[in-house]
Amino acid sequence: MRKTVFWTMLLAGMCGWPALAWADFDGRVVRVADGDTVTVLREHADGRKEQVRVRLSSIDAPERRQAYGTRSREHLAKLVFERQVRIEEQGSDRYGRVIGVVHVDQVNANQEMVHAGMAWAYRQYLNDSAMLRLETGAKRAGRGLWADKQAMAPWEFRRNEAARRKAEREAREQAAAATP
Repeated sequence: MRKTVFWTMLLAGMCGWPALAWADFDGRVVRVADGDTVTVLREHADGRKEQVRVRLSSIDAPERRQAYGTRSREHLAKLVFERQVRIEEQGSDRYGRVIGVVHVDQVNANQEMVHAGMAWAYRQYLNDSAMLRLETGAKRAGRGLWADKQAMAPWEFRRNEAARRKAEREAREQAAAATP
């Protein structure tokens, strides 16, 4: 499989096939899933419309079930919902979402989320070095989630939730095995 992908990408690069290249695009935000994922209605030149899920690059917002998860989503919605945006595409993730920077008017929404204390700089996937500075400023000012001295990074929350679910599953399996 990996060899096939490698050769396809190599051939595409040599032939200049545009279908595999990243492309910036415009659209209207029709859904805000959480503080770092939106759905954009993109209209193609031929009039075709397509809904594109976009994961904001370089940031990680609190999960819905996590403290500040709802506030983070609401903040992003105030910035972009039902607004015309420009997506600066930077690739795709394992879930098929476009990874990108969302611009609304002259505002970089990704940076605004970190500046407002509504998301962390996502160090594992950092494409924007300004994010660390913005996060430090929000933390020092106690903005948004940084008002909580016990704020937990989303990647830690997800890891803890996965461990909790695994422990619950194992406990159920042990209880089922112990039942005659």
